Amino acid sequence: MPLSRCAEVQENVLRLPLTPPDFHDGLDKEADDDVIQLATHIIATERDALTNLHALYLSDPTVQRNFKQAVNVISRTSRQGGRVIVSGVGKSRKIGQKFVATLNSFGIRSASLHPTEAMHGDMGMIGQHDSIVILTYSGRTTEILSLLPYLPPELPLIAITSHTDVSSCPLFAGRSSLLCALLPAPIPCSEIESFGVPSPTSSTTTALALTDALALVSARRLHPCPSSIFHHYHPGGAIGAHMPPTGPPLMKSIAIMVKEVPIVVARQAQTKPTILDVILAAASSASGWVRMSPETIITPRQIQRMGRRTDLGQLLDVEDETVVEKGDWISISAASSVQEAQAWILQMRQTSRGRTFLNKGTVLGIVDTQRCVSGVVEIEEIIDDSQFQDPC
Repeated sequence: MPLSRCAEVQENVLRLPLTPPDFHDGLDKEADDDVIQLATHIIATERDALTNLHALYLSDPTVQRNFKQAVNVISRTSRQGGRVIVSGVGKSRKIGQKFVATLNSFGIRSASLHPTEAMHGDMGMIGQHDSIVILTYSGRTTEILSLLPYLPPELPLIAITSHTDVSSCPLFAGRSSLLCALLPAPIPCSEIESFGVPSPTSSTTTALALTDALALVSARRLHPCPSSIFHHYHPGGAIGAHMPPTGPPLMKSIAIMVKEVPIVVARQAQTKPTILDVILAAASSASGWVRMSPETIITPRQIQRMGRRTDLGQLLDVEDETVVEKGDWISISAASSVQEAQAWILQMRQTSRGRTFLNKGTVLGIVDTQRCVSGVVEIEEIIDDSQFQDPC
């Protein structure tokens, strides 16, 4: 390019305005109003979906029962050392990943399982004490339906979907109703009707609210003081900076409240409860503990051993050695830290007397400020198997 031409171009460039263009020049007031009207319509539609969800869980006894069952499943899974395995596709998977993150922040071990990756080896992450949560608004997502036949049928399954009736939901086909919990998350108006496009909006909003409720209620069921657990697992960021400092976990924070442990009722009148009665009661117990009477209790580990028996069809009586009388519970203050309780038990086990009454299967009775035994803890919850080895 000739030098004269370069100078001309440079001069023209310098004459350009230095202020950015006004992006509102091409929009009139009517167009601006349409933008706000559409935005508020979307917000109002999602608000209506949440109002509908709130009314459903406030008034429907079946839905309430299913939600309580789902809380029990997650609580029992966590106490047995299992994980909550969450699966979904597309936007539902994103909601599921947020659910997993919330559970983990309360110490409820969980993981996200992509259904396609599951069919290519990731199913190996599923353990025998795990539970499954499926998120699919339609309840007919192809990848999910392809995965279901390969999921262990003995694991509890929670489904969050638009279906309000188990009979119309294909996710539970071939599974025991005792192990299934349907959590409906319908929306009053389809997204294509509301917005003219089937983009997940109201449906993901209801799923997000429902999984938040499930995570927080489960955390409160598991931990009398969930905020201290949350702070322990979330020390970073602005949230961690504003949480009050906490000390070591106390025995009361891991205890199961005795009043919340169900009492076994025999299915047949005028008879003693059988092993099968105990297992059925444990299946509906959030903690896995059951009581044979107000003064006797059976621990989750004892119940797990019962469940491995092959003669349950004989309705055998419960053996006395599996039931722990209240007089045999070892008292520990609720205000003691877990580390203090561990140290005391290990010190006592240095003596032959201590090894006699502080062994596997021991029930620790947690004594509150009123000097009442209000909670229980299995000794195995705070002492590892290796620490039960007798000293040489």
